[in-house]
Amino acid sequence: MTLLPDAPSTLSPYTGWERHHWAAYADRLLAALDPYRSPAGARILLPGPNSSYGPDSDGLEGFARTFLLAGFRVAGEQGKDPGGLLERYAEGLAAGTDPHHPEAWPRPDELGQAKVEAASVALILQLTRPWLWDRLDSGVRERTVAWLATVIGQPYPPINWVWFRIVVESFLREAGGPWSAADIEEDLAVHASLRRADGWLSDGQERAFDHYTGWALHTYPLLWTALFDVTGTLCPPALRREWEGDLGRYLDDAVRLTGADGSPLMQGRSLIYRFAAAAPLWTGAFTGASRLSPGLTRRAASGVLDHFARRGVPGDDGLLTMGWHGPWPAMRQSYSGPGSPYWASKGMLGLALPADHPVWTAVEEPLPVECAPQAGVVAAPGWLVSARPEDGIVTVLNHGTDHARPGTVSTDAPLYARLGYSTATVPPLTGPTVDDPVDNTVALLDAEGRASHRTGFEPSYATELPHGVLAAVSTGAVHWVDVADEPDHDHGSGRTGTSSEGPRVTVASVVRDGTEVRLVRVDGPPGRAFRVRLGGWPLAGDRRPETEIGEDTVRVTATAGDLTSELRGLTGSEEAGRMDSGAAGVTGFEEAGRTGSDQAARNGSARARVTGFEEAGVTVEQGTSPLGDWTAVPWLAAPVPGPGLVLAARVALTRGTAAAWGAATVSAYGGGVVVRWGDGVESVVPLA
Repeated sequence: MTLLPDAPSTLSPYTGWERHHWAAYADRLLAALDPYRSPAGARILLPGPNSSYGPDSDGLEGFARTFLLAGFRVAGEQGKDPGGLLERYAEGLAAGTDPHHPEAWPRPDELGQAKVEAASVALILQLTRPWLWDRLDSGVRERTVAWLATVIGQPYPPINWVWFRIVVESFLREAGGPWSAADIEEDLAVHASLRRADGWLSDGQERAFDHYTGWALHTYPLLWTALFDVTGTLCPPALRREWEGDLGRYLDDAVRLTGADGSPLMQGRSLIYRFAAAAPLWTGAFTGASRLSPGLTRRAASGVLDHFARRGVPGDDGLLTMGWHGPWPAMRQSYSGPGSPYWASKGMLGLALPADHPVWTAVEEPLPVECAPQAGVVAAPGWLVSARPEDGIVTVLNHGTDHARPGTVSTDAPLYARLGYSTATVPPLTGPTVDDPVDNTVALLDAEGRASHRTGFEPSYATELPHGVLAAVSTGAVHWVDVADEPDHDHGSGRTGTSSEGPRVTVASVVRDGTEVRLVRVDGPPGRAFRVRLGGWPLAGDRRPETEIGEDTVRVTATAGDLTSELRGLTGSEEAGRMDSGAAGVTGFEEAGRTGSDQAARNGSARARVTGFEEAGVTVEQGTSPLGDWTAVPWLAAPVPGPGLVLAARVALTRGTAAAWGAATVSAYGGGVVVRWGDGVESVVPLA
């Protein structure tokens, strides 16, 4: 069992975690590796299926990623190493870099994954240099340089991988080995091309916003300038200041995206790295680049680690597995081997800071979500961020991220292209909804009942309105995809195949205090019969979630009664006619079997052109989520309404008895809608 803090302390009133707890957690992770070390120590091959690169690669990965944790642990103790960690890794280094040894590592010029792992080796050799590298015999140093030097001139994908070559060649430069200034200049240019607004970076030229922004694209640059002699030569001071500013702005968002229970946002690929989400927080403290106070930094980082530790990570055997909380092998991507989860080690970078560092001695401070309601726009990924202290859940409404480019035709990647993500829910990751999306999706259903996809959409805007209201709009022609074979390498993108184009669909999110009004307009050539289906938040539990379909509401409650996912149809009002006689109508979601004609009569204005949704239901799946055996998603559906008509629904995710704002009416006007909230506040939302 993992040793956890018994209770909050004076120093850590929120999590109870202090530095000695972190150290004990790290020691347990490292001790559990011993049965899986190869005889010479060059490979750590843990239980589980091999990656697509094979066991030689996986054994290297196990060595390199756990070497990160060992290095942080020893560096923070100023070289004190009573457990002999560095000695064991030194033996493995000697064998792995010997091309004639049976445990020899595949070289970076032979295997792409070795390029990744070489960076972890080089980074820790630099961090622990006085206690490891400087004590190695000359033969081992020469072989290590030769192995690392095979990265020079090699092709690297223009994503976070460029930092792996920068780190390796910078260590070679420090060690007196060969290196290429041209390589580093090329890689820095790639990094510059990935910079986006407000300190965010995209992991490639696609709209690939995820945790790689933090645990790779912010972590490596500033560690590079802090650990290697590059400032003023390879990295001008102005560039370092630029990166510091980027990290500072990013961390302001990162703490807002952390739930009160410590959960990171469950969005993006490689989630099996779990508490690596804390890496940029520690990077800010390690390099002095953070704008966060030391107490808030530790509160956020400890909250992330505590979230997993209290949910069975690691397991009783002390090993990190494929999964989120417990093991869930379906979360692996093709490049994932049994040692892959140990990139979580990055989230323990704080152990490299000594016990008297302010980040360890300051009193914890509350997360933003624990202080006040949160409402803000993260411009680069096109996210509306909303959170409430009452339930501690952070939600993101997504109108800018799909791991694709505008115009791309592919399926919607579950971890990128959904309309909503949160710290309490995750999309189904296997099963029918991968190719037939329901949760947090607006889809058109064709005559065969197949759902459309929206990847390649065009963001319109994401903005803050008065009264703490946020709004965002995205649009684009939807498409259907007959999926080809499974990809050889799954990096989180949607799947491709033969496609056909459908009408243009515009989707808007208007959110206030955690509750969204979702708006849908379909514009396209007449003559094809489609249905519109709008899905809400997915809830998972170990028992089948409770569901309720009322007159105008579909509600799903998690097994323990803790989480509620709710959809409520909103109907148009007569205010549309009063505002603009030529206004677009607003269509409402109503319970199964009803039409909106009687509602229109009650409104007293035929100009509102209100119609109703004909279907409401819940899709229930088993074995498709790492959060529980059962998953349930509420949905509403109707025939595609006439030109200019807008569908509207209230979408909410709440915990416990937390209340949600109710939208009393949704009214049309010429270019969009007016949302009138329950307290009379009105929000004007253009759909252009």
